Amino acid sequence: MRVGSRWKSTVDTTEVMVIRGPSGDVDLRCGGHPMVTTATSGGNTLDPAFADGTQVGKRYVDESIGLEVLCSKGGPGSLAVADRPLALREAKPLPTSD
Repeated sequence: MRVGSRWKSTVDTTEVMVIRGPSGDVDLRCGGHPMVTTATSGGNTLDPAFADGTQVGKRYVDESIGLEVLCSKGGPGSLAVADRPLALREAKPLPTSD
């Protein structure tokens, strides 16, 4: 997976950009189906097990393989690597000032 590459869902409107990725291939999925780099008409149906949704502007990570993606278009499908869901990356807390 190349950093900066864009991926599109085949089941909904979700689109992501790779921020950090492993050097090898990754089975990136949305809504239970593989994501693609070129627009396709899809025809797949959303798997209810992967229907938690994605949010625009949020980062999703899989720390075990070093993958981080930024959601540029949200949708009803959730992101996963194979069958392992990606976690929403929490914002780092700002330091307090006195």
